[in-house]
Amino acid sequence: MRSSCWIAPFERRVRRLLPVDLEQHQFDPIPSFTWNLGVGALQASMLRKKILRYDMNGSAQEFDRWVFAGGRKLAGLVRRCAAEREMFEG
Repeated sequence: MRSSCWIAPFERRVRRLLPVDLEQHQFDPIPSFTWNLGVGALQASMLRKKILRYDMNGSAQEFDRWVFAGGRKLAGLVRRCAAEREMFEG
């Protein structure tokens, strides 16, 4: 399946930063997460560290941490991250 053109560069970056075998449902939310927060955020994140340790339960919980912007919890980010976590958990 071909990806949308906007997400393809993020998929490539994610594959480089996460050279592990992930189920498709685990991989799919990560490029969206990376587009929203930036490659640097993924690279330095506990989400990445936990995925590299194959701690998938802990990795799923990390999505809940990325719901703040400017020190404020934003409802839109809460919804987005909940959807990404749900997808990741399969």
